[in-house]
Amino acid sequence: MTFAGLLAAAWHLTSTSSGGPGALTAQTGGGAVSGEGKYKFRVLYTSTHLPAEAQKVLKAAHGGFAIDSRKGKGEVYFALPGAGIIQISSDLKSTKMINTPEEMKGTNMHNALFWQTKDGKPYLTFPGNSVNRVFTTDMDGKLVNVLTPPTETTDMGMALANDYFKAKGPFIPTDVAMLNGLFYITTGYSKLDAVLTAKITPTAGGIDTAWNPMAFGGRGTGPGQLGTGHGVTIAPGNKRVDVADRANAEIDRYDVNGKYLSTVTTPKGSLPCDIQYLDKKRAIIGALDGPDRTKGAPIYILENDQIVSTVMPKTDLGLANFTHIHNAIVREIKGKLYIIAQAWNPGDFAIFEQI
Repeated sequence: MTFAGLLAAAWHLTSTSSGGPGALTAQTGGGAVSGEGKYKFRVLYTSTHLPAEAQKVLKAAHGGFAIDSRKGKGEVYFALPGAGIIQISSDLKSTKMINTPEEMKGTNMHNALFWQTKDGKPYLTFPGNSVNRVFTTDMDGKLVNVLTPPTETTDMGMALANDYFKAKGPFIPTDVAMLNGLFYITTGYSKLDAVLTAKITPTAGGIDTAWNPMAFGGRGTGPGQLGTGHGVTIAPGNKRVDVADRANAEIDRYDVNGKYLSTVTTPKGSLPCDIQYLDKKRAIIGALDGPDRTKGAPIYILENDQIVSTVMPKTDLGLANFTHIHNAIVREIKGKLYIIAQAWNPGDFAIFEQI
């Protein structure tokens, strides 16, 4: 085993889900580092930081993270099939399970979204890619809404999408974003590969959802078309919708009405799964693969749309399961950055600390 591998194994043994002495050892220990410039990171926590229920099913991980963005909050949420919703505390030191409806617990939640209504009521939304549903819960995991597939007569506002559902094509949601009372939903695991929208209406008991006649994208290689529209993100300023076009190694950008604006490319051969913005300047991209398949997948840190640091969890930090990265987000706590990442096939979990 390499020196980095020995260090990672040691962290794996000492990290705990309670943020106790073992976790402190992981946090304060030296060792392997990955990244460039001011964006260098080391392992803070590995999968043993998760609750036992989550650890048992972690190999099936195929989802992503949501951050509670309310002032004074900062908890992170994600879901694992067979376990349910997990909460990571705002200081990252502890994790716990959230009561999860059985219909969500038993299937995969491909990503996660935190959002609020105009009056500030918070919700979590999860795309169930295998069951063709989008689930919304309150912050305690109570199910408040299920968005079901469009029917053959639903007007999606796009001929391509209308024809697809008339032909009984499957609705396969891969990610959800929210802006101005609309869900923006990517469908990159289907031949449609368009971004669909659904209207959200607050009710006394929660929310109602209904399909909205606006869709854009569609499978193809032309400007604004998608190879695999995998993740969707509302950019800072709330005037742009960014879609991670995984197969084409790019981030495609649209206005809120679905008009194609521009594209940011990632290194040729990389497969970007999603993009998350820390602020107007900085962003993070987790990639399913990198240009060099022998080195495991990269996490890219961007400033002003340019990659300024590449974090390599497998080769640099000794985390053997990080051949593919399905999602990565970044949080800033007291001036220091922390990356939370999820590997795929096999699934794994880690938190990295900026040094």
